[in-house]
Amino acid sequence: MSSLFIKRLLAFIFIGLGSWCLFFPGTVESLGLKPEYVTGSIVHMLLIACFGAQAVLCGMVIAFSEFTPRTFLVFGLAGSIPFFVFNYYFYFVAEVFTHWMLLDFLGNIVILGCGIAGYRLSKREQSRIEIA
Repeated sequence: MSSLFIKRLLAFIFIGLGSWCLFFPGTVESLGLKPEYVTGSIVHMLLIACFGAQAVLCGMVIAFSEFTPRTFLVFGLAGSIPFFVFNYYFYFVAEVFTHWMLLDFLGNIVILGCGIAGYRLSKREQSRIEIA
């Protein structure tokens, strides 16, 4: 496994899930929110689609950028830890999310893991280049 594979996996996650939010915001709302919070309003659709568009943009930036070990580490931490807080609050405290949103929590664990794995792999790859 290489750091390039990890970077492509991160890009795929963001582009894939972002596209789902962008093109099918109604299914995201109905699966992710408890029934009492589902409105199907154009405002909800707009906000979910905007979130999806930003995730697609993030995925494209990941796909077309050079990642250094530091990039992987910062992205893994900044791309997951704030979302752990978000998921925790809206699942356990405010009780807005359904059990389906635990998949988002799992996704954030994968993002953190990719960041750490990418950091380690790219450090190893970098040191091989320096030795040669």
